[in-house]
Formats: sequence, C-alpha cells, structure tokens
Amino acid sequence: MSDHLPRITPAQRRARLGRRHLLAPSARTARVEAVADAVVGLHATDPATVYLSACARLREPGAGEVERALYEDVSLVKLLSMRRTIFAVTTELAPVVGSSTARAIAIRERATLLKHLRERAEEHWDEARLAEVEKAVLAAVAERGEATTAEVAEDVPALRERIVMAPGKPYAARQTVGSRLLRLLASDGHLRRCRPRGSWTSSLYPWALVPPLPDLPVREAKAELARRWLAAYGPATEADLKWWTGWTVTDTRRALADIGAQGVTLAEGPGYVVPGDVPGDAEPLADGEPVADGEPVADGEPVADGSPVADGEAEAGGSPVAGDEPWAALLPGLDPTAMGWQSRGWYLDPDHVKPLFDGSGNIGPTVWWNGRIVGGWAQRANGEVVWRALTDVGREATAAVTAEAARLSGWLGEVRVTPRFRTPLERDLAS
Repeated sequence: MSDHLPRITPAQRRARLGRRHLLAPSARTARVEAVADAVVGLHATDPATVYLSACARLREPGAGEVERALYEDVSLVKLLSMRRTIFAVTTELAPVVGSSTARAIAIRERATLLKHLRERAEEHWDEARLAEVEKAVLAAVAERGEATTAEVAEDVPALRERIVMAPGKPYAARQTVGSRLLRLLASDGHLRRCRPRGSWTSSLYPWALVPPLPDLPVREAKAELARRWLAAYGPATEADLKWWTGWTVTDTRRALADIGAQGVTLAEGPGYVVPGDVPGDAEPLADGEPVADGEPVADGEPVADGSPVADGEAEAGGSPVAGDEPWAALLPGLDPTAMGWQSRGWYLDPDHVKPLFDGSGNIGPTVWWNGRIVGGWAQRANGEVVWRALTDVGREATAAVTAEAARLSGWLGEVRVTPRFRTPLERDLAS
C-alpha cells in the first residue's frame, strides 16, 4: 500500500458513526429494516438486543415496529452467520449473507452434530438416521404450522434423546438432540424463529418452515457483503473485516480486491473505504512520511489503543467534527456498532474494557457520546434505567445521556431486560 494515501483520523471516523449508524437524532429512521441495513444486520444471539439496538435508532421506538418486521411481514430473518453469531438481516440481504457466510457455517455445524451424535448420543446415529429424523421434523412442523422444539419432539421421539457435552469435564451437560437439530435446520435455511412464547425478551421460540434462500455465487456474495460492510463501517482495516465476517485472510483480501476498495491511512496503519468514500477533509500524507503503527499523525489523534487524544479535545468525546450534531446513545450488549471492529482504540479506552466486557469478549450495555464509549448502563428490578460514566463527560453529555435514559425507560415501560452476557459494570449498576 502506498505511503501517499489519504489519511482519515479517529475524529473523522467517530463523526461518521452518528450519521451512518443512525445514532444522531436527525439520522434516526421510521423503519426497522432501514436500521438493519444501516448496520448490516442486528445481533440476535440475545433476543432483546434486536429490539434495543433497533429502538435506539428509531424516531419512534417501540417493540411493535420490530415485531412487525420479524413476525408479521417477515422482512427480517435471523441467520447463524458472521463469526458463528445469529444476525437479523433484511430479506434483501439474506441471500448475500447465506451464500457468503451462513451456508459454510451450516455445513460445519452439521458435521459437528453428526460427530457428537455418533460419539455421545444414547442411541446409534449415522447420516442416514439424521436425514430421516430431519425429514420427520420438517413434516411435523409443516403439519402444525409452527411449533416449539418440545412440541415437535412429541411427534418425533428421537428428538428427546440426549447427547453428553464436554464429557469428563466439570461443566459436562446433557442436551437433547432436538435442541441442536432444530437450530441446525434453521442455519440450513429450512426453519425460522416465530414470535416467542411470552414477552419479546423470551428465548422460547416456535419454529416454522421458510422458503429456501436463493443461491448466489459465493465469491460475488462475499464481495457484496464486504462492500456493504465497508460502506457502513469504513474506514476499517483488513483485520477488522476478517474478524467481523469470520472469513479467511484469502477470502477477505479477495473480497476487498473484487470491490476495488480504496486504500487509506488510519492511526493503526493501512485501511480501506469503498471507492470514493474518502472524506473531503482527509489529508494526504507528505512525501516520505511514515505510516507504520505508532507514528504520529498530523492532528495529534491517537495512533494506538490508549494513546492520548488531541490537545483541546475532551477525553469523553469532545465536540463532533464541525457540521455534525452532538449525539448520545444507550446501546445494548452486543450492539453491532460496539462490536463492529476488531481494533477499537479509536472509540473505546482500553482501561474501560474490563468493566464493559465479560470474560468471553462480549460487550455489555454501553453509553456513547459523540462516537466514543464513555460508560455503561443497566435496568434495575424496579424498571429504573441507570448509567455511569467511566470518565468526565461534562454537562452537555450528562444532559444528553440522561435524556436518552428517559427515552429508553419510556418505551420499555413494564418490560425488564437482563442481558444474556452480563458484565461487571452492568451487574454493579443493576444491584
């Protein structure tokens, strides 16, 4: 990559978030489909995350708008895809995600399940029996219209057999075949999750048949996913895209080449944007100026995690780039913006990682101010939404975050939300 590439600073990267991820008040939208496309899919491992992430970006937040897309119009579908994580994506994007990522994961999941069935199940299993049971499951779901795993198991007794997971370990557990097999059929594109039994925070889903996704050429699908992601999350590094997708280095580099990604210089080194996406105020590097990690940039922005911010810029986020409106946000655990990049030093202080993440690398609920994570939040048992800054944010930020907390409380109403992956700060605030 040339040493004479446009330079995009961390401040310029942060300024994009409010507009592109629909977090600035004027950028909010009316439809959840627009939200999902803006962030290239909503994290859905925790059912509540889809609702909380969407409503943070809707002009009129409410669970009803999300339920419309998920369960009435079925314009959002959940796929086990990037990084072997469940994402809710629009039906337009679903074939791209399916061909670029989800299908390969489903193949690996099937091989893993068959291995476990052969080695650990109570009864004999082989490929023929697995295929026979899958056919029976799909017939049972078709007959019922929609059904939970337990209800399908009434019609297909093989689903009640158990697999010993992690045998010999202190955390060994016995799982039913049904709990694994129906998830596999969903990742294979045969089933979808219907409206949960109970509130929208519930994980008790019935299943229904779904039409198969169209097949796209894998290479073309990877290029399209890379283009959409880079348009939403760029500038970013090759390592960021590889991490977000879970692809190999070869696939990542090929996808960047296929879309003609434009090289730029970031604080952490070489990066990319979609063609023509360099901001007008990006600076070209002077002849002979090094771009290696650790070299200073012209405006004093940080070049590595934990480096100091520019003179005159408040540690908590300061003012947005000229012309951009200030914004605050309360985002849920695993929100796509918080989990969008592998290298996070330009929006997250390394000293804040410990209170905001669990032991497996899952981020909890976060408070944002002008493109930086500045704290965390939680909901207490009485419904109160409380937050704590991890740095001095100033009066303007405090007022804006307090208003966002009230906005969140207003649409949550009587619903109580506890993140599936709890973090030290969230636990402390909720107690």
